[in-house]
Amino acid sequence: MSEPFDRWGIRFRSVRERTNKFRIDEMAIDPDAPAPRVERFEAQLDSIADEVRAARQRGAPVVICHGAHPVKNGLGPLIGRLVKEGWLTHVATNGAGSIHDWEFAFLGASCEHVEDNVAVGEFGIWEETGAQLGLAILTGALDGLGYGESVGRMISTQRLDIPSVEELRACLASARSGRELWRVAAAADLLAVLEQASEGRAKSGRVDLPHRWKATSLQCACIEAGVPFTVHPGIGQDIVYTHPFFRGGAVGRTSMTDFLRYASAIAELEGGVYLSVGSSVMSPMIFEKSLSMARNVRLQQGGKLDEFLIVVNDLADVPWDWSKGEPPVENPAYYVRFCKSFSRMGGRMQYIGLDNRIFLQNLYARLRDS
Repeated sequence: MSEPFDRWGIRFRSVRERTNKFRIDEMAIDPDAPAPRVERFEAQLDSIADEVRAARQRGAPVVICHGAHPVKNGLGPLIGRLVKEGWLTHVATNGAGSIHDWEFAFLGASCEHVEDNVAVGEFGIWEETGAQLGLAILTGALDGLGYGESVGRMISTQRLDIPSVEELRACLASARSGRELWRVAAAADLLAVLEQASEGRAKSGRVDLPHRWKATSLQCACIEAGVPFTVHPGIGQDIVYTHPFFRGGAVGRTSMTDFLRYASAIAELEGGVYLSVGSSVMSPMIFEKSLSMARNVRLQQGGKLDEFLIVVNDLADVPWDWSKGEPPVENPAYYVRFCKSFSRMGGRMQYIGLDNRIFLQNLYARLRDS
């Protein structure tokens, strides 16, 4: 069998040297700007806004789960406004969504030129992105945080607090109970990085990390508003996994914490609204497992989890009215996997085929002006 790839041999460059496609000061959507009108969808947008408003008035949750594109499209400030004003009770995204949000907050820019950088072995080979996010997750795992909370804390506080090698060794030596043993595993991951990293690459103590554009960060908005922000990554799917500071144990601990927090949000969805925006795989997959878990427990307790609305927003023009149920197998809409998955979850589901910027701008405008 082949040996695992040794990431310590990679020569990283500073992310400040990278050419980026997007700058947050150019991309950021102003929440107070007029929303573009779309005659075809006006009635549906009115209905969705009414459902969100009614859910929050009765204390039911409104959860949004989105892919990376809403962040790249500059929607962080607008979704953050929805969080701060209490319209959203939980925000979930994939690994790339968290990375782009952090790069915008730290660098003011994100999104490299993939083809050009792969050709010279530099795609995703950026020191600050891998190192700072890796250390945020390593220290977050040690403190029992989730992935999103770990990154959000770093952006909000603009620093990392890294224990010394001696403190981590003492943690390894003194653990006795189950919780202490759980913390030992997190300490071992962080200790391995500190001991293997070359001098100056990772240091203990307080590390100040100015995030000049933190006001645009959705992760920061959530942590400061006390609203859960959960990240649901796939190991190897994001650029941070090129960096040796990204450890599978820490990623597993923090993302498992986030999945269970997300599942708790879905368990309370009765009477609420679930917004799935630009996520054709991750969102339906984590939703169906969480809903099944929640119903398992609810049914044992004599309860139910059937009254909720799922709104799926993506760009595809899907020629089917999903309120009529699942299309027949000969209809092309049957193979739109994300709609089909959500249509099987019970509750009510509707699909709106709009650019995510137009959808969320219009949704917020209706809630703001109500």
